Amino acid sequence: MKLIRSLFAFVLLLTVCFAEASAEFPLRDAVECTPRNGLPNFLAKAEAGKSLNVAYLGGSITAAPGWRIKSRKWLEQKYPQSTFHEIHAAIGGTGSDLGVFRLGRDVLQHKPDLLFVEFAVNDAGASPEQIHKAMEGIVRQTWAANPHTDICFVYTLAHNMLSDLQGGKMPRAASAMEQVADHYAIPSIHFGVEVARLEAAGELIFKAPKPKNIAEAKPMVFSTDGVHPHTETGHQLYTEAIARSWPQIKAVSSGETAHPLSEPLRSDNWEKAKMVSIQPEMLSGDWEKLPEDHPLAKRFQRNMPELYQAKSPGAKLSFQFEGTSAGIFDLLGPDGGLLSVQLDDRNPSTRKRIDGYCTYHRMSKLGIASELEPGIHTVEITLTPEELDKRNILFESNRDYFDTHTEKYKGLSWYPSAIMLIGDLK
Repeated sequence: MKLIRSLFAFVLLLTVCFAEASAEFPLRDAVECTPRNGLPNFLAKAEAGKSLNVAYLGGSITAAPGWRIKSRKWLEQKYPQSTFHEIHAAIGGTGSDLGVFRLGRDVLQHKPDLLFVEFAVNDAGASPEQIHKAMEGIVRQTWAANPHTDICFVYTLAHNMLSDLQGGKMPRAASAMEQVADHYAIPSIHFGVEVARLEAAGELIFKAPKPKNIAEAKPMVFSTDGVHPHTETGHQLYTEAIARSWPQIKAVSSGETAHPLSEPLRSDNWEKAKMVSIQPEMLSGDWEKLPEDHPLAKRFQRNMPELYQAKSPGAKLSFQFEGTSAGIFDLLGPDGGLLSVQLDDRNPSTRKRIDGYCTYHRMSKLGIASELEPGIHTVEITLTPEELDKRNILFESNRDYFDTHTEKYKGLSWYPSAIMLIGDLK
């Protein structure tokens, strides 16, 4: 529940930003399905009874045991002669700006036949330009790896997106994603169109306490927090949107074909984004590569197969890269310390690896720099000895937890997993 509350607060912040900016960006007409060129390779293989890999890249709505699992089971029922293997690549509280960096490791190495991409809620606060760069990067990386992989964009919704949908328009993030879908003729499904219709008709309550017998409650209760659907109701509606859209998608799917990598929509898209392993020679000072049986290594193994701990002040991660952007895929947590980040000859900046939500550890990303001049850049990140006022960093609602778990907040650590680059290590 702590994780769900934290993710809800994160999404609420993003959607407030979205509400302020949506009027500045032309919104698309709200339609449930735009089939474009369909899913020709996936459907040809499914109808031929082949074994298929289906990848789900997204945030917490996809990470939940809901539409991801339900849609795979629906595919199994629709194509019983085929075998479907799920590639679970969803991380709660993250958007396409992280998804594009982890795509190769979390998705493409597993050779997907179909890739669902779900970031419309977590990208609500991102600019259309950033959404274009990240989503186009996801498309181009996928087709560079295998031009026969089919892609489908799916759009979920949060409570304050209802007004746009009920007014006949897609919210801003989905509208921006549609421009990428247009450019590459990728099918898209908006899961929220039917949800918005049911809410307007009084047949659905979007946000309310969960009824004891939720499967039979009238009107239907979609969610408790206004973001994360109940498995029995909201996720079922999301799955039904796929089923309704399937005939349209099938009608335009004309047999196996290689998807062409046409001229990019944006020349500055993030096609070159990737995760790079941390090497021992990059580390100096007191470090430990966490063993597989360490509680944090076990918990985050699916997304962080390697996890390091900077154990005392002075521990440093140093590397050079040639490119335009760098960051670190890492953890925030109660024992997080303060980092000093040095880029080239710029003045150092500091980053806390604990925030208001930190009653537990969770995955995050440490931004170093983006939109740099192309060239060789040097990065040094050092764990400082500065003690943080951790109780006051926590949200007020979490300070009672601090008072009863002070041992968790002692010490200064940093847990990096991988380097995020648009470019290459030198």
